[in-house]
Amino acid sequence: MNEDEKQTADETEAKPAAAAEHAGEAAHEAPPPAPLTPEQRIAELEAELAEANERVLRQLAETENIRRRAVREREDTLRYAAAGLAKDMLNVADNLRRALQAAPKEIDPEDESLKNFVLGVEMTEKELLAAFAKHGIRQIVPLGEKFDYDRHQAMFEIENTGKPAGTVVEVMQPGYIIHDRLLRPAMVGVARGEPQDPPEDTEHVDTTA
Repeated sequence: MNEDEKQTADETEAKPAAAAEHAGEAAHEAPPPAPLTPEQRIAELEAELAEANERVLRQLAETENIRRRAVREREDTLRYAAAGLAKDMLNVADNLRRALQAAPKEIDPEDESLKNFVLGVEMTEKELLAAFAKHGIRQIVPLGEKFDYDRHQAMFEIENTGKPAGTVVEVMQPGYIIHDRLLRPAMVGVARGEPQDPPEDTEHVDTTA
């Protein structure tokens, strides 16, 4: 038997062995799953539908949250648009008030120039405050009120005022607020209570500027 005939014989003998090995492997494989009953298939489809609905609802909720956040940010932008300009104008309001405070308490009726000057400053201050109010900006003049850490800045404490501790007894500079945001705290002096008998509901005032 030559080499070619021997190789052919070997291949012929190997085929049944390979077929037998493959058949053994197939015998060890898991049987195919049993087909689902109509009830099981319906339950499976209902579960898939419920999951799809849940995904859609989550996406809708996320979209609605994004929309609401965008609306709120746009409203805040419009609501506080004047804040930057207002801060720049606060010194103008302060200077107008200082000019009025520096004017003589009693003006000679014959002095028309001074009288008209004071009247002009008063009208300018009034118009400026009216413009502030138009944009939701108002003064904080807390004289006689309880000190508020969120809106007031304590500059000093005063003893023997006859007022409860923590009461604002002097306003050095008015504060300003735009809607519900603070533009500038009011600079104030507050009453200091007697050390031996402090009011129960009064906190110590931080006087550091």
